[in-house]
Order: sequence, then structure tokens, then C-alpha cells
Amino acid sequence: MVAAMEGNPMAKSGRGAQALAAAAIGHFAGGMVGTVLLVALAPTVADLAVDIGAPDYFAIMVLAFIAVTSVLGSSRIRGLASLLIGLTIGLVGLDQMTGQQRLTFGSLQLADGVDVVIVAVGLFAIGEALWVAAHLRRRPPDPIPVGRPWLGRADLRRTWKSWARGPFIGFPFGAIPAGGAEIPTFLSYVTEKRLSKHKDEWGKGAIEGVAGPESAASASAAGTLVSMLTLGLPTTAVAAVMLAAFQQYGIQPGPLLFEREPDLVWGLIASLFVGMVLLLALNLPLAPVWAKLLRVPRPYLYAGIMFFAAVGAYAVGGEVIDLVILLIIGLIGFGMRRYGLPVLPAVIGVILGPAAEQQLRRALQISDGSVSGLVDTPFSVIVYAVVVLLLAWPLVRRALPRKGAGT
Repeated sequence: MVAAMEGNPMAKSGRGAQALAAAAIGHFAGGMVGTVLLVALAPTVADLAVDIGAPDYFAIMVLAFIAVTSVLGSSRIRGLASLLIGLTIGLVGLDQMTGQQRLTFGSLQLADGVDVVIVAVGLFAIGEALWVAAHLRRRPPDPIPVGRPWLGRADLRRTWKSWARGPFIGFPFGAIPAGGAEIPTFLSYVTEKRLSKHKDEWGKGAIEGVAGPESAASASAAGTLVSMLTLGLPTTAVAAVMLAAFQQYGIQPGPLLFEREPDLVWGLIASLFVGMVLLLALNLPLAPVWAKLLRVPRPYLYAGIMFFAAVGAYAVGGEVIDLVILLIIGLIGFGMRRYGLPVLPAVIGVILGPAAEQQLRRALQISDGSVSGLVDTPFSVIVYAVVVLLLAWPLVRRALPRKGAGT
């Protein structure tokens, strides 16, 4: 989702192949560095992950909320409004601690909440398709050029640092229970935008916004194996499936796994290196092929997107109400696009909102309801200091004297 924020504008400007190539190389670089870090730092990262508590998890999620709403959209107010929309959608369903229904309107089908797949597909695919359909009648669509199918020297100079930074953002988050690919990809996007020398291109097709998040996402996948192999703790749904497969064969991941099953563990890690190379070998030659999908006439292309979006949403739960929810969220996405609200804060609100609420309530329970329990660890204090810096920096920057002023 994060890579699409800049990859889609790149494709519209005839640089779809470059966006796919940057993503493929970023995936390779992040996966390789992440796997090397897995080999070298697995026990150390696992020990650190055990020491992180509920206040730390909540602080990390607050940082993700503030960081995303601060850099996306035309204003912070609109970013915050989008985040609140996502947090509201995340409230739908049963309360995780009390079992009370929230915003279900008496519907049993909504008791499990709204699946994040439906939200993402509705906001991105359906909302975009409706927006394009609303404008096709006003003016005929311009043909989208495919462009040259390789990365130039200028692209490589702009992306190699993003590829290098991504693993060091993604790997640590993949190893902690609050991690996965969601937070590090968002933070990588924020970091690359802050450090970019081409700020005018962001939102219009900045290649760093594709390279960095893809590298971070791939490295976070290697990070998930740290907790899964050394602690038996799955931090993502994919890791949970792998853990179940281990247990079916009578293998229990944990601190002694590297000693009891060395052939299995090192064979698994070796397969990651082989897989990264094969994926790069497949993805780079196919990048220009996939980019040629842009030559499909716009009405047919978006009709196909609507169809597959509906099929994917229905496949999540097999309920007709999922299609209704998909359409409603698509209309919300259309309205957000109409009034300039960024979509990404809403998605991160849906993904992280329920988990942030759960960690907040756990931290307050541990401290007997005292708010000071949210800042009783050095890690959480550091994270909140970064949050305050993000919020205060625009005001501080305005107060600073500008260069060349007052001469």
C-alpha cells in the first residue's frame, strides 16, 4: 500500500517499469540484509523483544499515527481527520476485553469487525475506480506511456540509500509483537520524504517512496523469523501459519531450536537467500511486461479492478454483507479523494487502532489506571520525545530566522 502512494503516480507519468524495478531491487536488498541480520542478531533481538512491554508498544503506535498524519496530505488537520476515520472503522465489532458490541448496529455479521483487506481494497481500488469513472465523462482519458524498462543512473543515485536504510527500519519492527510490515513501511516512507532532496516530487511519483518501503517490508519479514524461531512467538499471520506447520511435525520453536534442529533452521535460512535471488531474477525482466497493463483501455481496466476487488472482498468471509461494506468504504474513499484527505492514515488507523487500544488498556491496568504508567520505561519516554519533536518542529521552524532575511 505504501509503495503504491508513489508507484501509482510514477506509472501515470510513464515510469511504471522503473517503479516495479525499484520495488523488486528494494525487496531483494531488504531481504538479503534482513536475512544476514537474522543470522547474526537473532538471539540479541529476541532478548530485546522480550523486554518490551505494553507502554512501549503503545508509544510505537502513537509514533506511527503522528508520523503518517504529519507528512501526508495538504495539511495536518486533513491527515488527522483521515486517521480518525480509520480509527472509527477499527472500532466496529466486539470489544476485545469486555465483549460489548460497538458500532455493529445490531448486525451479527459486524461482530468480528471490518477486515482490513476490505478497508484497503475499498479505499484504494473502489475509491480510485469511482473517482476515475466520475471524471471519464468530463474528458477522455489520456494514454499512459509505458516508458523505458530500466533504471537510469539518476534513479540509482536516488534509490541506493533508500534500499540501504530500509532494512534497518524494517528488521527490528518485524521481530517485536507489535511489528509486522505495517509500521516500518509507513516510517520508511516518512523517513525518505524527510531526507529527500526532491520534496516537490512527493505525491507525484518520487522513486524513493517505492524503494525504501519495499526494502523495509522485505527486511521485516526476516525479522519475524527471529521471534518465531528463537521464542516460538509468531508476530504476523504468516509466521503463525509457519509455527503451526512446525508443530504438526512435532517441532517446537524456542531457544533450543538452533541446537536440536540445526539442519532445519539453517536450511530454512539458506532457502531465504536462494528465494531472494530467484525473485530478483524473475521480477526485473517482468517489470516492463507488467507495466504494459497500462495500455489496456481505462474503462476495461477499471471494470476489471472493480470485479476482482469484489471477488477478493467476498473471499475474505464469504458473506454478502462484505460486498455492501466494500461499496460503502469505496464511497468513503471517493469522498476522501474529493476533499483532499489522504487515504493512508485511514488505513493505518484500521490496522493499528485496535492493537493500540488493547495495549493502552493493558498499560493502564498494569499501573492501576495511572496515566504515568504510559511513560514509566526509558524506551517509551524516548519515543514520546520523538513524537513531541515531530509535532513541534513546524512551529520551531517558523520561529527560526530565514536565511537571507533582514539583510
